[in-house]
Amino acid sequence: MNVPLTPKTLPTHIDTDTTLRVKILDACGMTCTFCHNEGTPVVVDNRNRGPGPFTTSGTSGRMSIYAATNGATFLPATISPDEGFAHALNRLRDHMGFTELHLTGGEPTLHPRLPDLVRLATAQGYRVCMTSNGENGARQIPACAEAGLDRVNFSVFGTTPEELAQVQHARFRDPAKAATKIKALHASIQACVDHGVRASANIVVLDHAHIDRVHRLLDTYAPELSVRLLNSLDHGQVSIDAIHELLAQRGAVAEAHHLTAGASGARTAYRIDDGRRRIHVKWIRPVRLPTTCQGCRFNNDTDCQEGFYGMRLYRDRHGRYLVGVCLQRMDLCQPIEDFLNTPVKDEILRFRRTDRGRLEAAHHAPTTTAHSTEGNPTP
Repeated sequence: MNVPLTPKTLPTHIDTDTTLRVKILDACGMTCTFCHNEGTPVVVDNRNRGPGPFTTSGTSGRMSIYAATNGATFLPATISPDEGFAHALNRLRDHMGFTELHLTGGEPTLHPRLPDLVRLATAQGYRVCMTSNGENGARQIPACAEAGLDRVNFSVFGTTPEELAQVQHARFRDPAKAATKIKALHASIQACVDHGVRASANIVVLDHAHIDRVHRLLDTYAPELSVRLLNSLDHGQVSIDAIHELLAQRGAVAEAHHLTAGASGARTAYRIDDGRRRIHVKWIRPVRLPTTCQGCRFNNDTDCQEGFYGMRLYRDRHGRYLVGVCLQRMDLCQPIEDFLNTPVKDEILRFRRTDRGRLEAAHHAPTTTAHSTEGNPTP
């Protein structure tokens, strides 16, 4: 979504991107047909292959939608809560000013030492958050909360077993199995509520037929669950119109725009249900790194789907920690020390500053503290 769904006269709050996303493992028990898998090939389908090319249609049924064209040259390894990971976090914190670590996968709740990863990262000064489909959250979240987990963004792909089954690989469209996954999601969200971890639900609204999914989500969960709507790039204006209709049906009142300098993520907050809860509509600012993105074959209005969203951290099967700057250009991934000695590091730091200056000048916005591209104000 390249434009917000509200008048420009709304208050605009600006922060700066200081979030590092880290892929802690590749395993996942779902086969969502739209998964980008953080840009890496699916390990289980490629573990016995050479350095490439990697297959994108293995027996697991899982997807990595950019892997066929993004130039990925490595398979990701599971990250351990050890001295090597702590060193990687410290180096990037000190040189890039990161304050938040966002755990991704695969499905992070399947990591056998997830609480230890959270504890290690908080000890390095990071606020720790996670994106999850809720597969194993009921078991993991209590210990993660004790270790310092701040927030979980739950990806909600269906509010009924039939809906969830529709977005799985054809071989795995079993409503009974989907019902088990939804039950696990419910339990994971409740675990967040019970243990004081902030929870939000991300849900993509493809078209008007998906409006009822969002109503069910809002009606099922208490206001402690913050709901964030995403439009479908593939469905274009139809998706945006459906979000308009949903907001109107819910009597939503726009409150503010929230922009993140130095990254493409942005959102608009709406108050609903007599102010008891908020909906956040996520949209994309079409931002690019001025040098790195110049001349890229994806640098146009249709092929570049994410813009510059921020930095990602991976560990390869040789034990190296790699920095990535684009899911669609995984060929740009570099070992940490190599990255820190390239102009790209300075380009990103400079871009954060100049982008913030442009946004503040354009919106006369109040200065806020740096925080996550994924952050939400507490309802």
